[in-house]
Order: sequence, then structure tokens, then C-alpha cells
Amino acid sequence: MRRMIQIAVLVFATIFLSNANAQEYPNKPIKVLVGYAPGGAVDLVARTLGQILSSSLGQPFVVENKPGAGTNIAVKQLIDSPPDGYTLMVAANALAANMSLYKPQPFDIDKDITPIAMIGRVPVVIAAPADSKYQRLADLIKAAKVNPDYITYGTPGNGATPHMAMKFFEQAAGISLKHVPYKGGSPAITDVIGGQLDLVAVNMLEVAPQVKSGKLKIIAVMSAKRSPLFPEVPTVAESGFPGFEASVWYSLIAPAKTPASIVKTLHAHVEKALQSKEMVERLGSVGGEVSPGTTAQFTTYLNSERKRYEKLVREANIQPD
Repeated sequence: MRRMIQIAVLVFATIFLSNANAQEYPNKPIKVLVGYAPGGAVDLVARTLGQILSSSLGQPFVVENKPGAGTNIAVKQLIDSPPDGYTLMVAANALAANMSLYKPQPFDIDKDITPIAMIGRVPVVIAAPADSKYQRLADLIKAAKVNPDYITYGTPGNGATPHMAMKFFEQAAGISLKHVPYKGGSPAITDVIGGQLDLVAVNMLEVAPQVKSGKLKIIAVMSAKRSPLFPEVPTVAESGFPGFEASVWYSLIAPAKTPASIVKTLHAHVEKALQSKEMVERLGSVGGEVSPGTTAQFTTYLNSERKRYEKLVREANIQPD
């Protein structure tokens, strides 16, 4: 009987301490890793979300940029961190793609991370010089079928999300274009404007200023719906490829084994942040939209994206920079 009482006391004490710890979270600053340099789209999303979460949770959210190895450096730091909710990461498509792109496999999303929430999406776009002969997607497809591997397009690099998006498009359209990888979107955009490339594929954030100034023309957006930033531009889906989508997406993740109570707290506050005028306007300003949903929905989506990229990498033999 004494032994049973001791066990019962221990169990109740454990439950009490667990609940107390959950109620105390967070009680110190939270680090948010970003696998890209400051000033880019992911960094912008992370800082905006961090500011809102700082207000709602009462602790600073400190963004730490860890670029390199296609975001693998940042992911490695995340999964090596204690699963206590004080090191998080704002991740994009590379999280789903890098398991197939890199050898040996750098991480396993099923074993190494805890999904928390989807944040939002921004379209990948296909753009050309304003005076290009490819004014419509149909013009591009027709010319590419006559001259395979002749039309050039630049992207931020081999294995980057826009490169993968273009490969999805090439497969869907039954065409073959010539890929020219760059170290970032800006130099690719510069060469398209200068006439060294026929097309560029980047996220809408990077190309919007040149489109508004009249130097470039977007011939298609790869999101499921038209962008509110350029509502006159058709999607790939409505240009003859129903169901096609290839967007840049942003999410919040934590190390594996992060307590469910902390995940629940963070998810609830992210969902609240996605309803804020500031977050909606921030993503809207770069042609994107917030993507609320449950943690389970995000987990399912993440795994479906991993399988989609795995198939593409294998079939197209894509190699990272």
C-alpha cells in the first residue's frame, strides 16, 4: 500500500509539474531560425510573424539568419536544439525537397521535426522582358515544342523552389527548356532585363518592382488562384493545365519531441496572427496570402510535398548547387 501511494504521488507530481511548465511557456525569448539571408521573402515573413507573436505571447521572438547549404545548416541547428519551444524555424519548400536533393539525406522530417503551422503562400511566376515575343504562356509552349532546349530561363539556383516549379511545368506541358541557374534571383532578373535570358522564374516578391516599372511582364503565375497583386495575369492552371500549382510556402516548425502543449499554444497564436491585418497585408503586398489550418493539415501537406519533390528529383535528375 505504501508503495502504491508513493507511485500515485509521483504520478500526480509529474502531471502537476508538466501542467505548470506548459502554463509558464514562454518565460524567456524565443529564437526563430531562418535558412536564408536577411531581406528575402522568408526573412520578411519570419520577422513579421515574430513581431505579432511577441505581442501576443509576451516574449521577444529573435530572428537568427543561418543561410547556407539550401537551408540545411539552419535545419541542422534546429534539430540539434532542445525540444522546449525556445528554438523554432520558419521554413519553406526546401524543407520538403532537401531530403531527396541532398546525399546523404540531411534530415528526416518524420523523425527530426515537429510541424506547428502553415503560414502562407506566395506564387512562383514566369516573367519575360516587356517586349518579349512570349506574351502568353501559349506562345512559350508553341515555341518550345518547335525548338526544345532552346528557350532559356534563369532561377535562383539548381534545386531552388522556382527551378522545381519550372520542372513541374515542363512535365505538365510536355516541353523542354534550358535552365540557367544563378546565385539568387536578382542576377537572373538583371540578365532577363538585359536580354541575356528569355525568361526568369522567381517568387513574385522579387519580380514585382520590375513588372510595375514596365521592364518585365509576368506571363503566368503558378499558384492555384490569380494573385491580387497582378489580377490580370492568368494562372498556369487556367491556361490549359487544370489543377497545376507550384507556390512558395512558409511554415513554422520545431525540433522533434516538442511537447504537444507547446505546439498547441504556438499553433493557436500563429492562427490568431494570420487573422491580423498586419500579416494579411504583409503577405498581400508580395502577392501572397495567409494559409490558416490545423497542425494535422499542415503535417499531411508537408508529407505530400515531400513525396512530390522526391518523384520530381528522381525523374528529372535534379542536382543541388
